[in-house]
Amino acid sequence: MTAPRKAALVTGGGAGIGKATCLRLAREGRAIGVLGIDPENTAAVASAINEAGGQAIAVQADVSSRAQVECGIAKVRQALGPITVLINNAGTEDFCAFPEISEAVWDRLFDVNLKGMYHVTQLVLPDMIAEGWGRIVNVSALGAQSGAPNMVHYTATKGGVIAMTRSLAIELGPKGITVNSVSPGFIDTPMARRAIEGNLFPVPYEQILASYPIPRIGRPEDVAAACAFFASDDAGYVTGQLLGVNGGAAV
Repeated sequence: MTAPRKAALVTGGGAGIGKATCLRLAREGRAIGVLGIDPENTAAVASAINEAGGQAIAVQADVSSRAQVECGIAKVRQALGPITVLINNAGTEDFCAFPEISEAVWDRLFDVNLKGMYHVTQLVLPDMIAEGWGRIVNVSALGAQSGAPNMVHYTATKGGVIAMTRSLAIELGPKGITVNSVSPGFIDTPMARRAIEGNLFPVPYEQILASYPIPRIGRPEDVAAACAFFASDDAGYVTGQLLGVNGGAAV
């Protein structure tokens, strides 16, 4: 079945993996809703797509706020039509030893990384059900597979993303909707650079990379390529899967 020529929504689309995914999907002919919390970043990504001959709209929303997400999705639908591809990429991180994690920080990570995915997916889903076709790609993290010191709260949210992906795949498969997860490793994003510059890793990051079978930092485009595959017609018989884009750090 050929995918309808409908819109893709990318959360956290203003920078890093989200930006690279917006640009990749636009090159493949999708109209893009660039959803993010920073209006300047999202506007820049949408402008780059439009100037290159594509079609995109930037919308500002914090995914932890259902009202903001609902408003943003309505704007995307109005401008681009039904949304049949969703990339749940928005996320936030924190580094803290487990005994010192505050309840407020714990709740914030779950509100953005996991509850945010619930909000966006549930609000977009009617479009996919109506079309009888949909692609949902959820961005998890290597730490959810391997564990990570001082990131119990972050990895817990990303483990939830993996579990939610598998359950949604079972529930939505009969409706023509696939649900998969991409698990990035050490990727050169603004989030990773903040951690590097803040010396937040337990060992030098060069030592972490040296332990990988492919001993280099990943590029946002590496993850975008995986998202684009899961969003394609070629992945029509692939669902409930976790694809690590991590240089071989975990399988």
